[in-house]
Amino acid sequence: MQFTTLSTLTTLALAAFASADGASSQCNTGSIQCCNSVHDAQSASLAGLFSVLSIAVESVTGQVGVTCSPITAVGAGGNACTQQAVCCSNNSFNGVVALGCTPININL
Repeated sequence: MQFTTLSTLTTLALAAFASADGASSQCNTGSIQCCNSVHDAQSASLAGLFSVLSIAVESVTGQVGVTCSPITAVGAGGNACTQQAVCCSNNSFNGVVALGCTPININL
């Protein structure tokens, strides 16, 4: 009975580690970002922000993350994203915005 319990716990721990590691491989265009909000690139609410950052609205497609920070170690304690985790193709605006984002699930 004890061996079965130990075996089950070991299997669950390995599965949890593998799924957390799998989340980091979902983002092959840069680091996984945690953004306070994510909007469609054509959202009127982003027009002013794009103007301030000199981003040509017509050049942006997909989703845009706003107020983002990188998640460096998926599955590590103390590094959870309580908003929206995304993988973005352009993170060059110091976290103010991240362009070309795709939402991902890091809570597997």
